[in-house]
Amino acid sequence: MKVSGVKQRLVRFFRVFLFIFGLALAILPGLVNAAPFAAIVIDARTGQVLYSRNADTRLHPASLTKMMTLYIAFQAIEHGEISLDDMVTISRNAASEPPSKLGMRPGQKIKLRYLIRAAAIKSANDAATAIGEAIEGSEAAFARRMNRTAKALGMTRTTFRNANGLTARGHLATARDMVTLGRHLFYDFPQYYNLFSRRSADAGIRRVASTNRRFLASYRGADGIKTGYTAASGFNLVGSAHRGRKHIIAAVFGGVSTASRNRKMAELLDLGFRRAPARAQISKPPVPDYASTHTGAGARQAGASVRIVRAVAKSPRPVLRPEQALPQPSEEVLMAMATGIQSAVLEANSATTPASTTNGGPMPIARPASLTLASATAANPPQGTRRPEVVTRISTSGGRIWRVNLGSFQSKYEAERMLLKTALVEIGTLDEALRKVVRSSRGYEANFVGLSKDMANLACRRLSARNITCTPLGPG
Repeated sequence: MKVSGVKQRLVRFFRVFLFIFGLALAILPGLVNAAPFAAIVIDARTGQVLYSRNADTRLHPASLTKMMTLYIAFQAIEHGEISLDDMVTISRNAASEPPSKLGMRPGQKIKLRYLIRAAAIKSANDAATAIGEAIEGSEAAFARRMNRTAKALGMTRTTFRNANGLTARGHLATARDMVTLGRHLFYDFPQYYNLFSRRSADAGIRRVASTNRRFLASYRGADGIKTGYTAASGFNLVGSAHRGRKHIIAAVFGGVSTASRNRKMAELLDLGFRRAPARAQISKPPVPDYASTHTGAGARQAGASVRIVRAVAKSPRPVLRPEQALPQPSEEVLMAMATGIQSAVLEANSATTPASTTNGGPMPIARPASLTLASATAANPPQGTRRPEVVTRISTSGGRIWRVNLGSFQSKYEAERMLLKTALVEIGTLDEALRKVVRSSRGYEANFVGLSKDMANLACRRLSARNITCTPLGPG
């Protein structure tokens, strides 16, 4: 009995030992490799910080770096340094970058738009390096531009060493700086921001899937922005989401897995939506001075012209011309003018053919009988007759067959009020459009009509950046 009891105790001890040893094997690697944790939550409308933890600690940003690479790419495109359809030659340096990558060969040519998609959606390191080399000639020169741009954006504790975020000595950023960059991407380049919400995209040589698709699919209102991971950084994410009038941006550094990072991001965004006020005056961050970030160098050949588009900073009111007293006409002059006007009227009334001209020119084409002036339209036409169509404007520019829909409203007044309000805030793209309210089964549809496809899409991108619901609609 004594020997049997000793054996049982030994068996129990051995089982406990195996359990503790296995648990240690599972936990210790994560503890050893875990990166420092940091997080921050801001109200994107105002920039107000709603929560922070280690937000100013300098950590490895990993592929969050590509947010800056893409910001500079958008800036270069807008200022004419490079275009989306420019062909970029892949260098040996870019092609040799480790995964994640698009998989391009040295010497291969590919459009810049495909490199941007690969960097934003797949987080391709070779694509990010190629973008930097195409804009500044070398990755080192591009890194210097990244640091100038970071300083101009107010990212005071960030230093970049490369375009892709692979771990490098001194390549560090903070959670606060990264949400600052994410906010600038949203407000400074609303026409490109939709890239960060795509689940997949055509990258030229193949279709790529988003590294952030799980979070985009699982969190209501999520619209980006960028993931990042290296062994030194842990699992990083800058996330953005809209719900109603609220817009929250948050950053997580040092997650231990994709799933746990996404859960933490969801908690932070939920916290942000709870703490943010229902209404807030949008205060956009100031756009950085282009001249302070751009050196004029780059991948362009020497002597090549660069188209620079500069926004007008001020539009001063012109000085009024001093008033001058006009000489009063004499009585003789007034009599002569009156006699001349009277003679002209009598001559016109006595003409046998009203449409004829004094020099024998051709008669003008008569107005079609089917068209009726608005002033001549009968309010209540006789029964059985067709109400004449009133033409208020006829477009002669061609291709203006697209419209922009702002949604359905309960009354015609609400729809017209929304159209007027929107036209005032987005006069740049909607100035030439006609406002039209259409009755439908859902209510009163508010539309801007008479737009080209490009103008309709541009208007909707700009309105979406202002949190105004908008849908571009083509013919049919």
